[in-house]
Amino acid sequence: MVDVAKYFIEKRVTSWMITFILLVGGAVAFTNLGRLEDPEFSIKQVNIFTSYPGATPEQVEDEVTYLLEAEMQNLPYVDQITSTSTAGMSELNVELKDTIPGDSLGQIWDEVRKKISDLEPYFPPGVGSPLVVDDFSDVYGILLAFTATEEGGYSYAELDSIVTDLSKELALVEGVSKVAVGGDQTEEIRIEVPTKNLVSMGIPIETIAAVLSSQNTVSSSGSITVGQEYIRLSPTGEFQSVDELGLLTITSENGNTVKLRDIATIERTYSEPATHIIQFDGKPAITLGVSFLPGVNVVEVGELVRAELESLSSMIPLGVEYNPIYFQSDEVANAVSGFLMSLVQAVGIVIVVLLVFMGLRSGILIGLILVITIFGTFIIMDMAGISLQRISLGGLIVSLGMLVDNAIVVVEGVLIGMKKGKTKLQAASDVVKQTKWPLLGATVVAITAFGPIGLSPDSIGEFVGSLFWVLLISLLISWFTAVALTPFFCDLMFKEGAAVVSDEEENDPYKGFIFTIYKKLLSAAMAHRWVSIVVLVGMLFGALWSFQFVKQAFFPASATPMFYVELRYPEGTSMETTTAKAAELGSFLSEDERVEFVASTINYGFSRFMLTYQSVEYGENNAQLVVRTHNRDEIPALLNDIDSYLSYEQPEVFFMTRRIQLGPASGSKLEVRFQGKDATVLRELAEEVKDIYRSNEYLSGVRDDWKQPVKVLQPVFDVEKGAELGITKSDFETALLTFAEGQTVGVYRDGTDLLPIKLTLPETERDGVDQLQNIQLYSNGRYINITEVTDGFNVVWENPTIEHRDRERTITAMADPALDSPYIADELFFQVKDAIDAIELPEGYTLTHGGEYESSAEARGNMARLAPMGYMFMLIITILLFNSFKEAAVVWLCVPLMLVGIVTGLLVLNIPFGFMGFIGLLSLTGMVVKNGIVLIDQVNVEINDGKDHYRAMYDAAISRLRPVMMAAVTTILGLLPLLADPFFQDMAVVISFGLGFATLLTLVAVPVFYVTFFKAKRTV
Repeated sequence: MVDVAKYFIEKRVTSWMITFILLVGGAVAFTNLGRLEDPEFSIKQVNIFTSYPGATPEQVEDEVTYLLEAEMQNLPYVDQITSTSTAGMSELNVELKDTIPGDSLGQIWDEVRKKISDLEPYFPPGVGSPLVVDDFSDVYGILLAFTATEEGGYSYAELDSIVTDLSKELALVEGVSKVAVGGDQTEEIRIEVPTKNLVSMGIPIETIAAVLSSQNTVSSSGSITVGQEYIRLSPTGEFQSVDELGLLTITSENGNTVKLRDIATIERTYSEPATHIIQFDGKPAITLGVSFLPGVNVVEVGELVRAELESLSSMIPLGVEYNPIYFQSDEVANAVSGFLMSLVQAVGIVIVVLLVFMGLRSGILIGLILVITIFGTFIIMDMAGISLQRISLGGLIVSLGMLVDNAIVVVEGVLIGMKKGKTKLQAASDVVKQTKWPLLGATVVAITAFGPIGLSPDSIGEFVGSLFWVLLISLLISWFTAVALTPFFCDLMFKEGAAVVSDEEENDPYKGFIFTIYKKLLSAAMAHRWVSIVVLVGMLFGALWSFQFVKQAFFPASATPMFYVELRYPEGTSMETTTAKAAELGSFLSEDERVEFVASTINYGFSRFMLTYQSVEYGENNAQLVVRTHNRDEIPALLNDIDSYLSYEQPEVFFMTRRIQLGPASGSKLEVRFQGKDATVLRELAEEVKDIYRSNEYLSGVRDDWKQPVKVLQPVFDVEKGAELGITKSDFETALLTFAEGQTVGVYRDGTDLLPIKLTLPETERDGVDQLQNIQLYSNGRYINITEVTDGFNVVWENPTIEHRDRERTITAMADPALDSPYIADELFFQVKDAIDAIELPEGYTLTHGGEYESSAEARGNMARLAPMGYMFMLIITILLFNSFKEAAVVWLCVPLMLVGIVTGLLVLNIPFGFMGFIGLLSLTGMVVKNGIVLIDQVNVEINDGKDHYRAMYDAAISRLRPVMMAAVTTILGLLPLLADPFFQDMAVVISFGLGFATLLTLVAVPVFYVTFFKAKRTV
């Protein structure tokens, strides 16, 4: 077998070349690595929108939504289907199974489109073609708001034209994927015809509609043969200006003619009501969103976009300015700089610890090996396409202690060998031969502990998966550098014979205060093994009991100084009222010196500017404000001020404030779902839950997703009278549409823009509900009043929305922790859970807890399903390494005992145990087992030298004291920078406190269990 240490010591050129490649290649790879704030992950959802104008929510549910749900349910990839049926619109959300790879989504979305296309012939008349939206998860990491500097200086149309021209240029920037414009207002040609003109001229409004719809169409006129040429006919006649519309000649039933401009007012204006309004610091705005190609360096591409905007400044006239709502490259640059600073600090801490406890030469040597390992990791990360972001850099920080662990073992072995009189070459050769396979096995065990993270199939696993791959890469490289380059540098830096000591010292090379204390503790523990076991078991049961007092969480809030304010005004609130009310809050916030800017969106959300962004749901009564402060520490007080302002100034609004979350987004923190058939029963059940929520003073934002019932005005058409007068239901509905919103009768072509032409009545004839009874309908050569075919006007109440989940009617009651709540969501959940579970359900109805409780349970469940496989693999490796069940059992008995340190740390520091803490728990298992493997391997070496089990265990434990202590101290202190990061805080606490106690387990519990299992008699 190749003597690895000897080879690399003697082949100096090879060793220097590998060192050079790892250092220089790593430096080059580092500059090539992509930069992100958070890792990318796939959103495995598709939305399907289907319009059904004029239909009630129940009609949409029965005639459209049910058909779509049944068709989507047949797809084998589908995990969950939710739907929302509202008046005139069906919205379906199809969520795929977690096991579906992200790179296969495009093919699946094509299959979804085909299924929907095949279903269209089965829809009732009047249903529009379904729109399949599969790119709503695209992230526009640069979101700019363009505004006019002076009110009224530029119209929406002018701003839209400027932004559209800019978007075409920015789309050409290298690294840019898509460019999207938001907040642009739809223009239309509005033709208002007074009723008196129609009646006096005897012109049916349908005649005007027919003339307008036929005049501006594009159709083929064919081609003719002229001599030897074939020439296409392309007649003119399309409208070249809005004024030309007025020149159209309208002929009445009695043959009289009149120009349209003589009987109607024609203007180019914006559609009412607007579909989407965006404001920035109180000014009307158009947004420009830029998304990046996968794998690019976001910081570099962001600078290219910024430079391109500067070069295009001539396209932005005076009086127009733009401000960033979110500029991802800046956020990423700041975040990555912060992560890298944490990494540098951690590396510095580790090296300082090594210098203090290992000596100058040893400290410098191991520090050099650590740097080489990290740079080598950058090379593989670059090749594997792993970017620098929160998770990957966090993985490097977490692994620091483990990265030096292998090198410490080798350096320690070389030093001890030299103290015993061996040459540098012989000492290095012996220690590498002895430890290379146990160290590899221990390294693989440590990697396997993180396996559930990288192999978890859900979006959480995809989000944090880079942690596993970075650890796998770095730990394997650390093993290579430990057995190959560490002996080489030992040979370079240690002086031959300098460590040789006297015979007396050779008999006991482990002297000093720490060794003396440890020897006494070890002797006592091994001598009183059963007392020690009882103490350890008692501590374990105490930890298990105390775990109930540990707070639970999922993902924490981001450190980005931004938050959202969601405003939901009463159902039926007009777009204009919502906009004005939101602007009042925006003005209040803009005047606050703590606020950098306020951006608001009405009716639906902004373009997704970060993966975890949650937009407000569609609705004219809904608004969302994105508020950025100068400092994140100012946010809590500002949220309280918003609460006070809205409670006093706008008591009618239902509002929610949300911090930006780290990790995949979820809905409300507390959710309860009821499923059943009857809408009334579902509402009653939801009200019971909301009452329970309201009874808890620390819960706010109590609501349900079916919203309040709304008033609907029903003009009752008298079919019999209509038949007598020649009025059909279609005539009746068209007259009402012309009165309410105007009927679209054609399109006006303005370059590439197609503007709808709407025919309606003047504002003075439709400015109140009383005007309904003045509507005129044309039939048999005369106008008749609508009241002649109307059997009254009824006001009824209807559900504005009907929600489904997996094809069943579902209502969700929701709540969130109040701003002043001393409890986190998990604690509040258990405060109300028993009362909610006690609700008596009618037959056929079910109750399910959702929210953070469900999301966290699903994420942990996915990892927990993989954890047994990982644990079994680690156990098999342990057994194979020692070829002994007893020795493997000794190592694994220490695993549950690490809970003592974990629970202690979480309770002392009052840190919630979140998803990252759960990952830390899994990874800590690998660290504990790794330490145990190295110790038991040393025991076997001592036994092979002729010692009995007791003495071998005693000597092995003492010889492993420094390596185990050093690995623990470097890991724990290296994690200090992560304690300031809210995302990694609970993981850092779990590993630090858990490893601290695990070190005691390795050095005390393993010897105790070993001598107990092998019934070793005391010989020391």
